[in-house]
Amino acid sequence: MTRLAIGLIVGLASLPALAETPAAPSTMTDAERAAFRAEVRAYLLENPELLIEAMDVLQSRQEAADALRDVQTVASLHDEIFRNANDWVGGNPEGDITLVEFMDYRCGYCRKAYDEVEKLIRTDGNIRFVVKEFPILGEASLMSAQFAIAVRQLHGDAAYAKAHDALIRLRGEPNPETLGRLAGDLGLAAQPILDRMQAPEVMQVIRDNHALADKMQISGTPAFVLKDMVMRGYAPLEVMQDFVADARTDG
Repeated sequence: MTRLAIGLIVGLASLPALAETPAAPSTMTDAERAAFRAEVRAYLLENPELLIEAMDVLQSRQEAADALRDVQTVASLHDEIFRNANDWVGGNPEGDITLVEFMDYRCGYCRKAYDEVEKLIRTDGNIRFVVKEFPILGEASLMSAQFAIAVRQLHGDAAYAKAHDALIRLRGEPNPETLGRLAGDLGLAAQPILDRMQAPEVMQVIRDNHALADKMQISGTPAFVLKDMVMRGYAPLEVMQDFVADARTDG
């Protein structure tokens, strides 16, 4: 059944004249059914705002169902989301709340969100921040994520943080030459990192993150998880601050 059809049903339920019709459509004769349909059509043409109202009700119910699904999914995948040893942890590691971001270095909205998320974490001071490498925009995205993960596996969290910052601001194409220069700028030997990028341990992190995103019905970036809530897509700083405040208020 299409959403429009469902909306029509919801709208019809609010029509007193039709609700008082003595015969149900399934027991009507062909002539009665045709008359009923004509009456419905005429009423809706005269009152088109009912369709908008019905669709608003449907959208609200769908949003509530989606939110409930997110709560249940996050609860069932809690450790994979918030406590995966393969993820870099920044902000305040002992913070009272954890914000998780699924991100792609080549995503324009991730880049737009970067400074705002950084400001949110810095000014709040009590947010534990987790990054999920989630390359979805092609080979350049994949190479960037491989480089970042390889840096972390070889050189640790501090080096990863610098690589992460550099990759999100990188304007050139992330090919071996560009990434080799980037490694040098970070004070790291390039070849071991480039060799590590294809290692099974690196690719497994990316596969695991894709599998997790699929379970959570996350298909784009950025996507944020906070407590039992999921925010899909970019949001300005003020909205992110409200997102954090709501999570804290909910206990």
